Parts: sequence; structure tokens; C-alpha cells
Amino acid sequence: MKTITVLVGSLRQNSMNRALARALEVAGKDRFRFVYADLAPLPMYNDDLWADVPDAVTALKQQLAETDGVLFVTPEYNRSIPPVLSNAIAWASKPYGENSWAGLPAAVAGTSPGPVGAAGAQIHLKSMLPVLDMLVFGQPELYVQGSADMFDDTLGTTREDTRVFFEDWAAKFDAFLDRVARQDTRIAAE
Repeated sequence: MKTITVLVGSLRQNSMNRALARALEVAGKDRFRFVYADLAPLPMYNDDLWADVPDAVTALKQQLAETDGVLFVTPEYNRSIPPVLSNAIAWASKPYGENSWAGLPAAVAGTSPGPVGAAGAQIHLKSMLPVLDMLVFGQPELYVQGSADMFDDTLGTTREDTRVFFEDWAAKFDAFLDRVARQDTRIAAE
């Protein structure tokens, strides 16, 4: 089982993006152990706070040190990512020389009620991740036009075609993680 740190860009307990993350967890239950990062206690990024590092920052950086991969699940706010996600990215990328994202493989998913299902936010986020030295999973892309009845009480999806797509996505993300791990092993051996 691979450990995947999940960052949901919505603090709402009943958010569609949190439900999407849970549905992906169900789809990948035989492959992954999802560990959800708690972004709510992170203070807004402020360089002055490094003098007395907030516990929430230390916890996030430790969680990333112990993960096999990262899954960002983002809603779309004004064609970009929400502030809570941007804030978490800033904290874990600092201080200089201690970027906790470096070398980690990452996938991006998201949903919104609109017809493009958070695609704009994902494009923005995917342009940021290589700058953080992350390895970005490209295909299949996972942006979903969501609705309140899309997810069920078992944390899965109510649509069979969507369930199959999520399972296929999980299998391909798993294979990507294996490829990245093999490349990392070859580089270390050289």
C-alpha cells in the first residue's frame, strides 16, 4: 500500500471536493492509504512565523516527509486555486532549502458544478508544481462536473461510468508512482 497525502482545497466538511477525494479513496482502496492533511489550522503564510514555527506547519512538513505521493483535490475559485491550498503550498515550500514538495509525485483532481469541473484551477496548479520540483501525473486528467447527488453514503459515486473511471485513474496513478520510484532508484544507484 502506498501512502498518499491528500490536500483538499476546501475546508467545508460537506464539500464536493472532499466527497470526490473520498470517492477516489474508495476507488483506490486496494492500492493506497489516503492520509488527509489538515489545512484549517495553518496560519496565513508569514515569514516572521519561522522564528516560532506553528505546530500545523511542522505536522504538514512531517506528513510530506513520510508520503509516497500527493493528491491535490481543488475547487475552482476565479479560475485559480483557493487560498487555503495556496497557503499550504507556500508553507511546505519554505524555508529556503527545505522545500518539502521536492521530488514528490503528485496528482491533481477537482470538481465544480460548472461544465469544466475545476479545469481552470487544475491548469494553474499544474503550472506551479514543477516549480516546486514535483513530478506531475498527467493522464488521465480528473476534472468532474459535480452535483450534490453524485456521491453516495458509502463514499463512492452514484454513477457506474464514473466509478469505473475513478478505478482506472487509481490504477494509472499507481503505475505512475511505480515508474517514478524505479527512476528514483536508478538515479540513486548511479
